[in-house]
Amino acid sequence: MFESFKYFRNLYYALILIVSIVLTGTFGYMVVESYSLLDSFYMTVITVSTVGFKEVHPLSQEGKIFTAFLIIISFGTFAYAVSSLSRYLITGEIKYYYKNYKVHQEIKKLKNHVIVCGFGRNGQEAVKSLEAYGKKVVIIERDELAKEALQDNGKLYIEGDATNEDVLLKAGLDKASALVTTLPKDSENVFVVLTAKELNHDLRIISRATASSSNRKLKIAGANNVIMPDKVGGAHMASLVVTPDIYEFLERISMTGQDDINLEELDFKNIPDDYHNNSIKQLKKHFASNCLIIGYKGSDGQFVVNPSDDMKIVPHSKLFVLGTPDQLTNLKEELSI
Repeated sequence: MFESFKYFRNLYYALILIVSIVLTGTFGYMVVESYSLLDSFYMTVITVSTVGFKEVHPLSQEGKIFTAFLIIISFGTFAYAVSSLSRYLITGEIKYYYKNYKVHQEIKKLKNHVIVCGFGRNGQEAVKSLEAYGKKVVIIERDELAKEALQDNGKLYIEGDATNEDVLLKAGLDKASALVTTLPKDSENVFVVLTAKELNHDLRIISRATASSSNRKLKIAGANNVIMPDKVGGAHMASLVVTPDIYEFLERISMTGQDDINLEELDFKNIPDDYHNNSIKQLKKHFASNCLIIGYKGSDGQFVVNPSDDMKIVPHSKLFVLGTPDQLTNLKEELSI
């Protein structure tokens, strides 16, 4: 209701003024001219609309003065109402409200989606990659200029300040699985992380940072991972100098795409019960897809590269599987994932 009033308040004000004038005119003619309710209403309508119809009954001197007063005050009100309506039609405010309403309704239906705070260069790349992974994304952006681009591209977004608790809740924070904050100021990212973690303790949070000193603060605030774009970019450039072929090979490994080598993460909870607490060797027996298990994360959080076949698939563990898109698709079908 509040959102509706925010978008159409000028129109609401105009309608309230028009109704007030009609009521004033109707009541005035009943008092001044002793007209019936219907005659008073009809006289008010033909007066304020300036259609030029003849009076219901001849007017007294008092009636003429009241009519002149009614015409004067109604002229400005109707001009304001027409200009308000024209503005909504010409500028597309009604269309924008309808689209925005649909977006909000879609967001309410989402579960386990990802919220991206900020739609700058880092935010855009994050959204692009997440959508490539098949994730549902809700963007929070306060820049008016970005609003039309987001809407035209059919993105789910909330216009507002990501540091505001209400804005985060509108984006479905309580039902989200992860949040990525890419705001330009580290202080704002810290505030977003603190607020988000308080509202959803199970939320996975990845934050951007500019200064090295912000890394620890963001971790304390509740961020699971902190990314420094300048540091990552510099390290990547150095890798291309020292080990160019290795880096190019690693760049080809992704989680999506038809031409790349893909890496898939298999969580214990997503693996069928038949394979729980069994060894990797027993799981491999059912592989017809020729995928490679290249990594293992134990329940203690420790990573193992090229795990042995004797390692158990236990609760809270994960497997990292390498293969082509077709091989990974076949694997998921074999495991009914």
